[in-house]
Amino acid sequence: MHRLYEFLRRHPMWVDGFWAVCLLMMSAVWLVAEASAANHGGALAEWQVLAAIPITLALAVVVWLRRRCPQQMLLLAALAGVAQLATDVFAVPPDFAMLVIVFTVASGPVRWASLLALGGAFVAPTLAALRFFAGEGSSLSTIAGLVFLTVCFLLAWVLGDSLRTRRAYYVQLEERAARLEREREAQAKVAVAAERARIARELHDVVAHNVSVMVVQADGGAYVLETAPEQTRQALETISGTGRQALAEMRRLLGVLRTSEDGEAGEYVPQPGVDQLTELVEQVRGTGLTVDFRVDGSPRPLPSGVELTAYRIVQEALTNTRKHGGPDVGATVRLTYGTDELSLLAEDDGRGSQAELYEEGGADGLGHGLIGMRERVGMVGGRLEAGPRPGGGFRIHARLPLAGRT
Repeated sequence: MHRLYEFLRRHPMWVDGFWAVCLLMMSAVWLVAEASAANHGGALAEWQVLAAIPITLALAVVVWLRRRCPQQMLLLAALAGVAQLATDVFAVPPDFAMLVIVFTVASGPVRWASLLALGGAFVAPTLAALRFFAGEGSSLSTIAGLVFLTVCFLLAWVLGDSLRTRRAYYVQLEERAARLEREREAQAKVAVAAERARIARELHDVVAHNVSVMVVQADGGAYVLETAPEQTRQALETISGTGRQALAEMRRLLGVLRTSEDGEAGEYVPQPGVDQLTELVEQVRGTGLTVDFRVDGSPRPLPSGVELTAYRIVQEALTNTRKHGGPDVGATVRLTYGTDELSLLAEDDGRGSQAELYEEGGADGLGHGLIGMRERVGMVGGRLEAGPRPGGGFRIHARLPLAGRT
């Protein structure tokens, strides 16, 4: 049954053809009866019976082709009705096609055809009642026939128009669902792009800082390899620890792109925060850079986003100081806990050309230094001031709000 239903749904004209054949068969029985009655002085004359044949065929065609060309079939049904009025043939079985075409046109999207069918639903019964019922019986029977035909035609139009409205509603629902799906896909793409940008910033910070530490320690170790083996050993230990730290952070960042075989996310290491700034400063000092680090105010728990932002800003600032500050450069880091914000100051007394190096991404030309800082501060709703210091060097001052942030 399901296959039969699917076949008929894909071939609706076969269904309409079946009903057209049924209509022809009923009309043939009616014509035979009228022809027999005409030979015995019945209601219809022989010429009227002959005139009813093309009318019947036309109305059968209306039923058959109503889906393929409904507007043309509506006009054909109207011509058949006019022919009935002209020949005084009240063809009861074939006239069922007029109800069918009124329903079909009313359920379609062409409004002028639907309105024309609605007008016909009022006019056709009136003309039929005046033509076929006025001379037969009382006026009450004429009115009854008029009311009955009008109700039938109007009911067919109302059912068709209701179907059109329901179809339009379903189309709107489908369009809305498709639009929401497209919007969800667009939002997902935006989220993916934002996540990739975040990962790129994280990777830049991790690689730039840790690799620069490893390079400095490797250069120092190579320099004192022959004269100070103990310092060389310390440099190698620093390189090893820094490499492990870089790998751990990179595994955490790349872990968001991986899932385990059972579909669960991999393990992540904690996000760095202000508590790790002391270790970061000590690590940088181990490379030979003088760093004055101080915390003012009363330390307290901070939102994770603020902690990560503060850590990455200090990390990026010290990395760029070590890379571009020149010889004998010193850096200062101040972390101040305020009532509503966390103030972070990172400055150095190196070369004054650091502004250009920051803006251009430094010697590597990546352009992620200051841009990444601004994006991070903007994500937590803070403010960032960055620029050359009077007398030389570079200064970064970030204000990270604490109220209302989680």
